Amino acid sequence: MALKPDRVELLTDVSFFMNTTAERGGVVSVVTATSGVGVSMDDANAVVQYAVNASGARPVGVLLNDVVNLDLTRQHINWYRDEVQLGGKVTVLRQGQVTTNRIVSDATPSAGVDAYVGANGLIGTSSSNAVKIGQFLSAKDADGYAKVSVNL
Repeated sequence: MALKPDRVELLTDVSFFMNTTAERGGVVSVVTATSGVGVSMDDANAVVQYAVNASGARPVGVLLNDVVNLDLTRQHINWYRDEVQLGGKVTVLRQGQVTTNRIVSDATPSAGVDAYVGANGLIGTSSSNAVKIGQFLSAKDADGYAKVSVNL
């Protein structure tokens, strides 16, 4: 689990699709700058993913769903885990607080330190070629989780 249930959701967005499997709790970015993101709720070009490189990433928020690739003829989606089928709409947190372990391994966050998008959707403390997404509200605990305030 990459996202603990203690969170504050002030603003969420459900206008994006995700075409790759992913675990919730990381920062998703828009795939292409030319997509019609926000124009309509069913725009197939409004696709997000975990950016491979923080440089040039255009983050839109923290992923709140697990994106899975299931054979839906054999089993159903686990609604209690907020699973979404591959290619479906995902919920993205734009403003609020989350407790996540999707943090860059060598980052040493502490309360008040700015949070930036990192490679593969991780959250880091390095501002080099990265976009600020908010700030940390705690240091990492023994399990590697930290509280992050998101404001995008």
